[in-house]
Amino acid sequence: MATDAPPPQQGSPHDGPALPSTEKFIEVQEGAEFGELRRAHRSFAFPLTIAFIAWYLVYVLLSNYAGDFMGTKVAGNINVAFVLGLGQFLTTFLIAWWYSRHAAAKLDPKAEAIKSRLEGGA
Repeated sequence: MATDAPPPQQGSPHDGPALPSTEKFIEVQEGAEFGELRRAHRSFAFPLTIAFIAWYLVYVLLSNYAGDFMGTKVAGNINVAFVLGLGQFLTTFLIAWWYSRHAAAKLDPKAEAIKSRLEGGA
């Protein structure tokens, strides 16, 4: 969407804090503290993502190639496929809850420290 309005001027009294320079962003990105934040995120998110994708693929493969097993009755009309399918939803919500706790405890404080230092030193 194009507009004829000029871009806002940096340092205008109506703006928030002045934006740091590109060089400052690059300096922070290459710093050890940002690398630690990135490692903390990746060490949590990547293994959990791989585990969940593997769990999902096992479910799909069982559904396609182990019909007799998946059709095994557990209780009444509830079979293994239904239980594992509900397990997919349950693990999705558990992972989201676990990640939000991890982010609040480990990632957000580090990110906020970097942000405040970056904005304060601009």
